[in-house]
Amino acid sequence: MRDDMILLGHGSGGQMTHDLVNKVILPLIHEGREAPEQEDSTPLTLPTGEIRFTTDSYVVDPIIFPGGDIGDLAVNGTINDLAMGGAVPFALSLGFILEEGLLMDDFTKVLRSIGRAAREAGIQVACGDTKVVPRGRGDKIFINTSGVGLARNGLRPGSAAVRPGDRLIINGTVGDHGVTIMSMREGLKFESPVKSDTAALHTLVDALVKAGVEIRAMRDPTRGGLATVAVEIAEASGVHIRLDETAIPVNKHVAAACEILGLDPLMVANEGKMVLVTPERDAKKALDVMRSHPLGRDAAMIGEALETDGRAKVTLTSYAGGARMVNKLPGELLPRIC
Repeated sequence: MRDDMILLGHGSGGQMTHDLVNKVILPLIHEGREAPEQEDSTPLTLPTGEIRFTTDSYVVDPIIFPGGDIGDLAVNGTINDLAMGGAVPFALSLGFILEEGLLMDDFTKVLRSIGRAAREAGIQVACGDTKVVPRGRGDKIFINTSGVGLARNGLRPGSAAVRPGDRLIINGTVGDHGVTIMSMREGLKFESPVKSDTAALHTLVDALVKAGVEIRAMRDPTRGGLATVAVEIAEASGVHIRLDETAIPVNKHVAAACEILGLDPLMVANEGKMVLVTPERDAKKALDVMRSHPLGRDAAMIGEALETDGRAKVTLTSYAGGARMVNKLPGELLPRIC
């Protein structure tokens, strides 16, 4: 039996599956920690109170890229979905769809990333599943995750809660993840490598909450980028959001790549960024908190919510001082981005 790649037998449910789970998957994911019992379901004792529950799937191509891989992307993405809802991440599940022929070295690298990301975030990988599809019927590896978190008392952020006068703050540069993936596919080279910003944002949210920042809304601008999130917030709350192009941080290499590829960095995906909407009175405090956190050093106040003229909208004040409408990403800018 070859042990350097995934074979159909690894998804059989028999001895090969048993060996893959017990000799490869569990030791790498739960390194240094006790693995859950291997039953059809896992008992969890949740803290009392309201919980948040989410699910997502990850199909990024390539599966390993500068700054991360599909493994930490899946863990961080699920944590961020919980964190943006105001919850403290607690546990997640992992479902693997593996293609026959996936190199075992690549799979173990992904597993190590999952284990490291989960440990650093303090979240439990509670259960999982593995299936293998024949060669040519998949693309190396797909991951589905579900996550559960405990909602914080009194914190119910939502796009509909935004009010005129509120400020929009982002914790760093936009477009890093999307440009990293596209650059690998297109073979683009830069003086300084562009890398994905994949990161778990729950500790940044913790810092904002502990500082007493009032949080109207939080969103992570993944697919569709900052532009799509801003329009969704405006539509949900019925406000006019005005963004300031001069204030939006963009890595110079990302900006150059976007110019070459004809992309708007506001529509390019991020995997470690959050848009915070807070009342004007808390904006400076929020900015200071973010800039004192490792994931918010490049934080910037990028816009404000205004009264509408009867239509919810987003406009961008450009470097030249003009204004243009900002719309949602109209279609698929880049498939298999996350």
